Amino acid sequence: MTSDGTHQPEPDPRQEKFVVDTELLTEDQLAGLVEEYCTRYHGLNDTENPMAERERVLSAVRRGDLVVWFDPVENTAGLGVPA
Repeated sequence: MTSDGTHQPEPDPRQEKFVVDTELLTEDQLAGLVEEYCTRYHGLNDTENPMAERERVLSAVRRGDLVVWFDPVENTAGLGVPA
């Protein structure tokens, strides 16, 4: 038995981010996440009209190229790439 004196605590699985099924969200909730994604990721790139990307982002969500991640620690949701 090896004992190196370091004990790493196990992460609490209740605090890990998880993917939310988009079928559980209302259209308004999904639209809000898409708009937030557009303004955050396209609005910072000197894009003249970041909201023009809404349909493309929504299509990516419907295809599964982007998913809804929920962070229980921060109590926030956002779009991101699947794991």
